Amino acid sequence: MFDGMMTGLSTAIMPFNLMMVVVGCFAGTFIGMLPGLGPISAIALMIPITYGLDPSSGIILMAGVYYGAVFGGSTSSILINAPGCSSTVVTAFDGFPLAQKNQAGKALALAAYSSFTGGTIGAIILLFAAPALAKVSLSFQSSDYFALMILGLTAVAAFSGKGQVLKALMMTVFGLMISTVGNDVMTGVPRFTFDNVDLIDGISFLLLAMATFALTEVVMTVLRGEHRHEDAQMDMNNLGSMKLSKEEVKHVAPTVARSSVFGFLVGVLPGAGATIASFLSYGMERNLAPKEEKEKFGKGALRGLAAPESANNAASTGSFVPLLTLGIPGSGTTAIMLGALIAYGIQPGPRLFIDNPDVFWSVIISMYFGNLVLLILNLPLIPYISRLLVIPRPILIPLILFFSITGVYLVSFNAFDIQMMVLITVIATFLKLLNFPMAPMLLGFILGDILEKNLSRSLTLSDGSFAFLVERPMTLTIMVLAVLALLMPLFSTWRDKRKAVAKGQAQQV
Repeated sequence: MFDGMMTGLSTAIMPFNLMMVVVGCFAGTFIGMLPGLGPISAIALMIPITYGLDPSSGIILMAGVYYGAVFGGSTSSILINAPGCSSTVVTAFDGFPLAQKNQAGKALALAAYSSFTGGTIGAIILLFAAPALAKVSLSFQSSDYFALMILGLTAVAAFSGKGQVLKALMMTVFGLMISTVGNDVMTGVPRFTFDNVDLIDGISFLLLAMATFALTEVVMTVLRGEHRHEDAQMDMNNLGSMKLSKEEVKHVAPTVARSSVFGFLVGVLPGAGATIASFLSYGMERNLAPKEEKEKFGKGALRGLAAPESANNAASTGSFVPLLTLGIPGSGTTAIMLGALIAYGIQPGPRLFIDNPDVFWSVIISMYFGNLVLLILNLPLIPYISRLLVIPRPILIPLILFFSITGVYLVSFNAFDIQMMVLITVIATFLKLLNFPMAPMLLGFILGDILEKNLSRSLTLSDGSFAFLVERPMTLTIMVLAVLALLMPLFSTWRDKRKAVAKGQAQQV
């Protein structure tokens, strides 16, 4: 292992490979900033460039593009509420409210520091624990995944405001319903497609995210009439300081540490990925927060921004564990990278770090350099990136529309997706006017597909019986945690009411 690390280090610090890290990070960050494109588009654009390169250099470049796109995707989420990629949707929940409070500089700086820490912690864990984590990843079965998704759905309260739990539950069910559109996961029979060929593959998460956030925000801005008022234009001096105080650093440090480790572990699981990691870490942090802090989530909480940013970058690093050690792509992005590795004549799997140690270890070691490069690239650019907020609304609104629609179209090259996007935007705007939260719908949608697949497999293996919930200790443990996560808010509400009654009785006495 030590020899392999030395081989990887000597390969990673070659001037050409270091240049590939810088080029990959820069290209990924730039493409990630454009709403809707994301890491899959970024890596797809890089594949023709990497064909003539050495395998190590090519994979280092694509890895840099991958975590660079995730890093850059937070910028458009924070500034214009248009997520650059699916894994930065959660960043918009608290990042955009901070930008509206003239703290865009602080929000972007915190996102940069959190992303760097998450990516670095992920790279260090990956360096020392990749082979062992591959065994843990393989030990997870369908029933465990099903229980894990149920645990994820219990975080729905984290995405709802005060007194909105019922609305949040309704929106989660709505998201689960949308996730069932398309071919049945077990039988392959089309369902809820209304005989429309374009719906056979289901509705894209990116399309749903762009419609419910970027386009709905544009419509709400127009309806509120903010584009007409001069006071809606931000003064360049009011973009806020990039500095974080010592108190703020102490406040978010435990969150960043927890979310980095948690995000990495979620990223290790095949099929989970950075998007699920960001949703689950946000829910976990809100559930762990004190009562007064909970109410700030969704309104510009620093912990609410730090958690998903740490988790999605750590998960991006973690997703290389199943890719490199098992040859299993955990997401669409790593599937493209798997194709590139095979095209180089390299077969990812348990023997990769024996047969091709230069590729295996150089990619892992380059991730640390990459995160450092991203921090150096992005921090000085924050004052200039923040100028996006100063663009007058009548110019910014058409730009957001253009990038959102173009981004979704470039993923599928299907005009039907744009029509679907407009329809979802109309429905989302109507629901938003009725004060329904959008985040639970996205949570339900993204977990719904994985939930259904693993439930079907588990029922098939147990002959249609739900006994699988108690047969495996891992499944049972996760289900118990899910039940506790559901009961905790009810217990807190009951305890608060009891205290209020006791206080009232004491005052009467």
